[in-house]
Amino acid sequence: MPEKNGQAILGVVVSLLFLVFVLFFGISKQPLQLLPLVFVLAPIVFLITFINTDAALILLIFSMLLSPELKLAEVPQRAVVVRIDDILLFVVFFTWLAKMAINKQLGLLKHTRLNAPIAAYILVCIVSTGIGILVGKVSPLKSFFYILKYIEYFMLFFMVSNNIHSKGQIKIFIVAFLITCALTCTYAIVTAGQVGRATAPFEGPKGEPNTLGGYLILLFAIAVGIFLYSPSRTWKICCGVSSCFIFVTLLHTLSRGSYIAFIPMYLTLIVLTRRGRILLIGALILGILILPAKVPTKVTQRITRTFIPGRVYEPLEGARIPLDQAASARIETWRWVLNRWKSRPFLGYGVSGLGLIDSQYPRVIGETGIIGL
Repeated sequence: MPEKNGQAILGVVVSLLFLVFVLFFGISKQPLQLLPLVFVLAPIVFLITFINTDAALILLIFSMLLSPELKLAEVPQRAVVVRIDDILLFVVFFTWLAKMAINKQLGLLKHTRLNAPIAAYILVCIVSTGIGILVGKVSPLKSFFYILKYIEYFMLFFMVSNNIHSKGQIKIFIVAFLITCALTCTYAIVTAGQVGRATAPFEGPKGEPNTLGGYLILLFAIAVGIFLYSPSRTWKICCGVSSCFIFVTLLHTLSRGSYIAFIPMYLTLIVLTRRGRILLIGALILGILILPAKVPTKVTQRITRTFIPGRVYEPLEGARIPLDQAASARIETWRWVLNRWKSRPFLGYGVSGLGLIDSQYPRVIGETGIIGL
């Protein structure tokens, strides 16, 4: 009976994967080019996941930063883009579910404090989007793929949390993260000399400097934390070099949002660390004294051009702040979203209901309202 159940589960998993591929290739702009690649990769990843889930997760770590974007065709305005790692993640996830169903000892989902908030957020997204579809404000196809991409991140969280059983696994994953980061930084620095700023393999034609910058800030914090607390000299050297390389790459992204985000991240490290606090404060002081004269000219220009008058804002009486076009556009986006949000303050307009919004908080509050925020 268990063998029959296992075969049935495998059949269901294969069928679901097939349906996902059919849906994807049915609306993709590049079905013919991708079809051979996916049909070669999918069975290989399926077998790897079934044999060794750790190996599949390492494969995902590398693919998430190094795979290019692919745009779906019939999704206007805020286009949905997928990458090879999106497809691999679904293969890994469904295979992992089948593996757990066959081997009952693995358990389905490990209890964590995030399970309930994750479930609540997904429910809010579905409800708000469903309402938006019913009133004709949201495209069903577009919202389906965006919700699917949101859920994708939670799928990865559940896979990792269920699969971690030892410190050895964590070390292996951290090594994979650092290697991937080094490759990404190398690519970014090389392209910086060609296109004027650092780019990453996962970026689309228009570029995503803020996404790359956010990734680098996260990895910088991890590298510095390991550098401060690891007793291993090898780890200290590797993470110390990595943090310097990451910082240089971050400067070349020319992402002002990332520059601002770096400040609270670094201050948080100083406040929370018990070891190396003096070192961090010393590095901060040294950076304040040296960096203004040593950073590339394009970085200095990127920062100073923020306050070249494009539009003048007066947040307080008598306080006039001139901003360039890009910075003022973000403020206008905030204003536009907040004005629209007043009409639907609790559940918003649904996922993708407000089109392209290049700011996280306005997008979330506009799509899912206060409840989703």
